[in-house]
Amino acid sequence: MVRASGARPDTSPQACPTEGEQAVQDRAADLARRYAGLDGMALLEPLLRCEFPGRIAAVSSFGAEAAVLLSLIAEIDPATPVIFLDTGKHFAETPAYRDALARRLGLTDLRVIQPQAAERGQLDPRGTLYRSNPDHCCRLRKVLPLGRALAGFDAWITGRKRFQGGARAALATIEAVEGRIKVNPLAHWSAAQIAAEFAARDLPRHPLVGKGYSSIGCAPCTRPAPASQAPRSGRWAASGKTECGIHWPANDA
Repeated sequence: MVRASGARPDTSPQACPTEGEQAVQDRAADLARRYAGLDGMALLEPLLRCEFPGRIAAVSSFGAEAAVLLSLIAEIDPATPVIFLDTGKHFAETPAYRDALARRLGLTDLRVIQPQAAERGQLDPRGTLYRSNPDHCCRLRKVLPLGRALAGFDAWITGRKRFQGGARAALATIEAVEGRIKVNPLAHWSAAQIAAEFAARDLPRHPLVGKGYSSIGCAPCTRPAPASQAPRSGRWAASGKTECGIHWPANDA
């Protein structure tokens, strides 16, 4: 089922989890208990080194705030797989920033994932699907490719934060989603903490940040956001859509 733009996840009763799903939920609860109160480097290090060695990946947009999380990961293990979803609709500045940042941090396993050509040709032959149905466009260019890219991983890391608002306002640091552990190590960090870490680590900002973009996605669907508005207000502006769908359950995407 494709969610209408901006709609909230379905809260109707769901089927009971399978044995495998229940095992993941149990492990997430155990990890949340054992690592309660930890975030950032303190949370990432045991998960990368002890809990999921070789079985965890980071997913990064290489957007406005991505450098902080990637710097933490690189300090622990620069060989950690980093997945970038190349939608074919990014600002030209984003892949250039991606490559420069990966070199600077010494990331050695950057995986640039694209939608399948056959799917793109069938579902969006003119490349204009974002105009008529941005949810379908996100599914084609982000949700489906990410599902394939995460095959073989037990856990993945995101850069989502509570201060970004919307459905992220109650974000936990460790979740169980679709048979995998999802880790949000910066969930409780404030915008001020992110800015301080940029300065402390001397990290370069995405070039569009200086032009008023506080959150950076695909070029057709991203606008500068006034400082008085929420950081992600420039994403799908005035459409009611707030997420691309990679953080929604698969049966709702």
